[in-house]
Amino acid sequence: MSCFRVVCSLTFGTLVLVPTAIPAADPPALQIQQDATSVIVTDGQQLILKYRYGDAPFKPYIKELCTPSGVQVLRDSPSDHVHHRGLMYGIFANGIDFWSETPQCGKQVNVGLEAIGSEPKDGVAGCRITQCLRWLPPQAERPLLVERRLLQVHCGGDLKATLLTWRTELQPGEGVDGVKLTGNHYDGLGIRFIQSMDQVGQFQYASGTAGEIVRGTERVTADKWAAYTAPADGKTVTVAIFDDPPNARHPAGMFTMLQPFSYLSATSNIWKTPLDLAQGQSLALRYGVAVWDGEVGQEQIETLYQRWLGLA
Repeated sequence: MSCFRVVCSLTFGTLVLVPTAIPAADPPALQIQQDATSVIVTDGQQLILKYRYGDAPFKPYIKELCTPSGVQVLRDSPSDHVHHRGLMYGIFANGIDFWSETPQCGKQVNVGLEAIGSEPKDGVAGCRITQCLRWLPPQAERPLLVERRLLQVHCGGDLKATLLTWRTELQPGEGVDGVKLTGNHYDGLGIRFIQSMDQVGQFQYASGTAGEIVRGTERVTADKWAAYTAPADGKTVTVAIFDDPPNARHPAGMFTMLQPFSYLSATSNIWKTPLDLAQGQSLALRYGVAVWDGEVGQEQIETLYQRWLGLA
């Protein structure tokens, strides 16, 4: 809300009081709490996200992510799939599973993390989390891959959503001749929703058309974004994943699933065609995740998608 100040102006010997609008001040910067295990980002007393990294058993991940009103949408390690970790990234490398979290799987190990806030601009507050990870095969000390990860958070202003950017850059580790990236049709950047959102929501696609059925209710749709709307503990929310046009294999294979639980992920379609990285090469992937209160239609999702392309 704008306020007014009074400016004195002398016109032809008459004192005139001129109201001048003062732009509303930007909101305070987001608050960041970091310890050896987690980064917690809040806006005042309200949680924005919690990123678990220091004691994550196999892969660092976003454990909690909230809408602007504070509705939390992520589920961590349910009994049906204990390796489903909120918002997470996992694939296979040289046949080693960095997804499923069994004793035979590899681990994404943190070797350095920094979280910093940024000054709000035009009412939009933000912060950045940068991290270096070593992708270690089982019982190995030498990384198969080195990852540089960047998480950016934007909220407030006219966004009307909590907006997250997840950027992953993968490169073969030192002394590794090459790495073949593969996976399942759902591997990539994935979201496991809280239980109340299972089986009852609706998916939307940027093109308006769902893709091929892979099995059951599982589909893979080549599209620039996909979204899911469902009740979250009695309050309707909408969650979308955005794919950046420079990404390899754009548009992404958007994996969607409704039964026996709901799931959404952005994949690089490596289940059909592997990606090969030679020593010295890197693969950079950038995705957006938006979380709104309420049911959000195609036009509003597309508008935020376009905004995200220039904001992140």
